[in-house]
Amino acid sequence: MPFYHQLGKIPHKRHTVFEKPTGGLYYEQLFGTEGFHGMSSLLYHVHRPTMISHVGQSIDVAPKAAIDKNISPMMLQGWNMAPKADFLESRTTVLFNNDLNIALAAPTESLRSYFYKNADADEMLFVHKGTGTLRTFVGNIPFSYGDYLVIPRGMIYQIDFDTPDNRLFIVESFSPIVTPKRYRNGFGQLLEHSPFCERDLRRPSALETHDESGEFVIKIRKENVIHEVVYTSHPFDVIGWDGYNYPYAFSIHDFEPITGRVHQPPPVHQTFEAHNFVVCSFCPRLYDYHPKSIPAPYNHSNIDSDEVLYYVDGDFMSRNHVDKGFISLHPGAYERSIGQKETGELAVMVDTFRPLKVTQAAVDLALAGYDKSWL
Repeated sequence: MPFYHQLGKIPHKRHTVFEKPTGGLYYEQLFGTEGFHGMSSLLYHVHRPTMISHVGQSIDVAPKAAIDKNISPMMLQGWNMAPKADFLESRTTVLFNNDLNIALAAPTESLRSYFYKNADADEMLFVHKGTGTLRTFVGNIPFSYGDYLVIPRGMIYQIDFDTPDNRLFIVESFSPIVTPKRYRNGFGQLLEHSPFCERDLRRPSALETHDESGEFVIKIRKENVIHEVVYTSHPFDVIGWDGYNYPYAFSIHDFEPITGRVHQPPPVHQTFEAHNFVVCSFCPRLYDYHPKSIPAPYNHSNIDSDEVLYYVDGDFMSRNHVDKGFISLHPGAYERSIGQKETGELAVMVDTFRPLKVTQAAVDLALAGYDKSWL
């Protein structure tokens, strides 16, 4: 994130001796993703963060295309994805390309038996159902329905769920997920016309510091392989840190829609961006107020884009017969919107600038005959 945050105890100056009260030193670590160039944080560990006991098994989790070059509109019934106990095993990729993976998950148990680090991608976890706490080595973030959890790559975390009934919509981005550039000034501050601001972003709090030795399993995803690495100290041993690289939460309910006399194009709903894709939030809002306005999106030919809409809640004006958890690629419903004054819909859109490949899991969730539903 482009603003400074600090938790716990840190020394007055960087790269200087930081002594433990009981003797010895805390161990400084620069946590970033682009060497010494990108956003980073300085972490101070009780133990050396490099003490590997051994490396266990590795599992290939690369998504595979059932449809490599797709041209048909599709509607996926996302909540038909069967729940699974394990957090990682429940994550099922349905669409992907070289820039991102789009996945669904319905974990029934908290991630407690191991730690997880995605070294391939920034993660955006949208919480469609469930409450709990994201626990990381730089602090914890409570979450609930409608929260986006943005987790930078390399972040070591666990996740606690309050109940077994959870549904997540996940985007794994192979480039940093950031706020839209046009809503930021030259210093990174969100501008006055942005649909949200810094006070809407919930940063980590309640830093956990564990001074424990033993065997601690971290499952690390790197180059589409999950490696099991065992460390001899607890990963959550950070006594303090400061910087710009950390996870945060943003509630879709805090997004303030931009409206106008005539229909506003989808970019006004943009919430995040990364290389070759954007994420938008469609929230309850007043419709266009020109007397002859057509509130539904006009037909738009996105030759270079695939448009994915994840339906969350409310009455989805843009398409008939849509239910919670559906995922679609579709043109929209035109006439039904005329005369409507407002919408209560809640949805997340991912617009990619390269075609998406379709996995077998997506084919299994697809609604038969959807491509002919406009006839």
